[in-house]
Amino acid sequence: MKKILVTGGAGYIGSVLVPELLKRGHKVTVIDSFIYGQHSLLDVRNDPNLVLIKGDVRDEDLIKEHIKNAEFIMPLACLVGAPLCKIKPDEAREVNLDAILKLIELREGGQKIIFPNTNSGYGYMEEGTSYCDETSPLHPVSLYGELKVEAEKRLLEAGDAITLRFATVFGISPRMRVDLLVNDFVYTAVKEGFIKVFEPHFKRNYIHVRDVAKAFIHSMDNFEQMKDEPYNVGLSDANLSKLELCEEIKKEIPKFTYSISEGEDPDKRDYIVSNEKIEKSGFKPDYSIQDGIRELVKGYQMIESREGLSNI
Repeated sequence: MKKILVTGGAGYIGSVLVPELLKRGHKVTVIDSFIYGQHSLLDVRNDPNLVLIKGDVRDEDLIKEHIKNAEFIMPLACLVGAPLCKIKPDEAREVNLDAILKLIELREGGQKIIFPNTNSGYGYMEEGTSYCDETSPLHPVSLYGELKVEAEKRLLEAGDAITLRFATVFGISPRMRVDLLVNDFVYTAVKEGFIKVFEPHFKRNYIHVRDVAKAFIHSMDNFEQMKDEPYNVGLSDANLSKLELCEEIKKEIPKFTYSISEGEDPDKRDYIVSNEKIEKSGFKPDYSIQDGIRELVKGYQMIESREGLSNI
């Protein structure tokens, strides 16, 4: 049994991860602002190993109080995505970077951090390269990417940390997000049956939200062997262009159609990622891109609108 502090534990990833940690008998303290009014941890609220606190990760006194006994710290609290960080740059810096630096300062010797980074820090592949691995240069193309890259750098310099560079996440979570690319494309396919695709040949890597939770647990179980290193986490058979993703969706929704638009996508990420390093550590994803598309189709059939997902 481990004592684990999870900030932002009621979000898209935390709402899947926290129940898995509790299922394994760990004691989990969650700090979350609940700014979306979500009810995503209600199913585990009666677990005696769960401590649930409504609060802000920028509250130093609150963090001091609850970091004391944690063996592992999983800082999920974040303003996620380039658009939101662009709208709220000061808050993004405070939450996505400054709060991480404060965790490094406040933790005591032996306390371990597993940090969720994003492989969007690669931005694009350099000419003459065939894929991005953990040694590839980082070219973040947004404030979100820049803050994540800087937080990772400072954590690895401080030691006793693992950083997980997650691919674009997809799949159903009790705290649902529809803005993620696969989730968004499938929602549009289910509700409208048609989508316009910008920059159709831009490629990304993908990973199911349950495999994200699995990667955290794998890192915790193998911390000493993996520590002080970054790891790409994605599906090695899912380095897909937007057009290839549409074709995968069409396998599940034959009536779905799409067209290529001449417009420009403000998201300039375009890269192929190698996940070999974490695979060599023994990690293997459980869910394919097609598994995720199927569950999203079933899930969206129960939702009338995007607004219906706002307070799940």
